Amino acid sequence: MKINCRHAFMTLVAAAIFAGPASAADTIRVGLPTKTYWPTTIAETAVRQKLFEKEGIKAELTIYRSGAETFEGMAAGAADIILDPPSLVSAGRKKGVMSRIVANAAMGNFGWQLMVPTKSTLEVKDLNGKKVAITAAGSGSDLLALWTIQDKKIDFTRVPVGGGGLVPNLLAGNVEAAVVYSPLSFQISKSGEAKSILDYATAVPPNLTAGWIVLDKFAEAKPQLVQKAVNALYGAVAFMRANRDVTVKLIAELYEMPPEIAGLEYDNTIMKLETSGDMGAANVSAAVQLSLDLAKLGGLKDIVPAEDVISTKFKPVPTK
Repeated sequence: MKINCRHAFMTLVAAAIFAGPASAADTIRVGLPTKTYWPTTIAETAVRQKLFEKEGIKAELTIYRSGAETFEGMAAGAADIILDPPSLVSAGRKKGVMSRIVANAAMGNFGWQLMVPTKSTLEVKDLNGKKVAITAAGSGSDLLALWTIQDKKIDFTRVPVGGGGLVPNLLAGNVEAAVVYSPLSFQISKSGEAKSILDYATAVPPNLTAGWIVLDKFAEAKPQLVQKAVNALYGAVAFMRANRDVTVKLIAELYEMPPEIAGLEYDNTIMKLETSGDMGAANVSAAVQLSLDLAKLGGLKDIVPAEDVISTKFKPVPTK
């Protein structure tokens, strides 16, 4: 009797030990660079349409204040998959943070604007010596600010204020200009509070501006979880493209903005995102290299070759 009880107890202990990691492996922690930004729309759509559940996994979404902070979160083990530019992957590898882009998300800076208050008379050339708000050093907004300095042959002070601080600091006059992402750029333009003096979607040559990123060790340890996660995320992109009204309503709800502005975000950003995410496509490697070259021109160092920052192992199969 004692032997049987002991056997049963040990069986329960063993079951508990093995159940722990299996349960944890079913959850993907998604890191998002800021709230009012299209990656959040994608992730929220995947959650609300139960696309992660259809893949047999759970998702935990964490919203950070910038792309740089998001990357730091992944490096610290607080996020499993994040969205960020290739430059952060490149710089991270030089510092021992070994990660790769597993899915291509965007080939342009859609909706990104260099903006000034409506009453301002400043043009791009007049920003020399002025203060320009960005989210954080190393973020997508910082890359665009650095590109502006290089391309326009001017110099200004980049002021990191976080994603939520761009518009308040611009409108309060704490900075003369700000690099603003959509749909915030559409919102403050439509309201008449600010105006664009440079449209990055057309000014910057097309390149891979953002992708879904995971640590090498995570991809190696849990490849099926990574595959299921990108399936759900690209299933969300497919759903959004096929359901304009639902997506516009979600954008308006998430970011507390009028449906008219949400519609602009849908037409000018959501509909221009990459639909396949395939990092093995013919043009992707060149697009990544151009992104890294532009970052280097902007003043960023520690750039590695494109092949060192991409992985072609996880071609998304959009969840339906």
